[in-house]
Amino acid sequence: MAIDFGQIRRSEHLPARIASHIAREIGEGRIKPGDKLPTEHILAKAFGVSRSVVREAIAQLRNEGLVETRQGVGAFVRDMHARPTIRIEQEELVDRESFRSLFQLRMPLEIEAAGLAAVHHDVEDMQQLDAALDQMTGAEKWTEQGILADLAFHRALAAATHNEYFPLFIGFIAERISHAINAARAAAVLEEIVEVTIAEHVVIRDAVALRDPLKARDAMRQHLLGAASRLDLTLETF
Repeated sequence: MAIDFGQIRRSEHLPARIASHIAREIGEGRIKPGDKLPTEHILAKAFGVSRSVVREAIAQLRNEGLVETRQGVGAFVRDMHARPTIRIEQEELVDRESFRSLFQLRMPLEIEAAGLAAVHHDVEDMQQLDAALDQMTGAEKWTEQGILADLAFHRALAAATHNEYFPLFIGFIAERISHAINAARAAAVLEEIVEVTIAEHVVIRDAVALRDPLKARDAMRQHLLGAASRLDLTLETF
């Protein structure tokens, strides 16, 4: 299966487009450090999308270190000197080799995260993993909601490491990789690719639940290699 990487740009989903727009406003100084972003309700109305889409966009900005969220208060732009700078514009990933390099980086991070999650997860972590998996396998699995649930699963797994840096880096990479999920879906039999992807996530979840770090690492490794092959990417493995 050959992927036209131009599809990634065309299939970029709504949260990413909104996040890019807000990031541009921040980068060009129209939204300044310390400023509070408008509420989810206001942003949803302004962009003509649901609040869940806005929530995903804010999560992406948080993963990129552009904003910080305060429980019950809202999202605030972080000071340029205080925040980590991790940003890759989507246009760069239209280049096949750049995209493969990003996917290669995903391998060690997510494999290690799966092992650590198996060791360190708690009851709440498993609830988050199961909630994401329920969404992935539900009635909306064929839609964009299925992609968002896939992202939520990987974020929950990163959080289950109980290492604050894994969610930051994995969340950032997952957002970029997610644009390729749309491209892969467009280039394959949708039913087949969705069911295979779900099965791979179930194996990861079960290994984590068993607190078996070796099985969890292997399950994640197989999932990532499978995902890469569905994008016609060849990764280096040792």
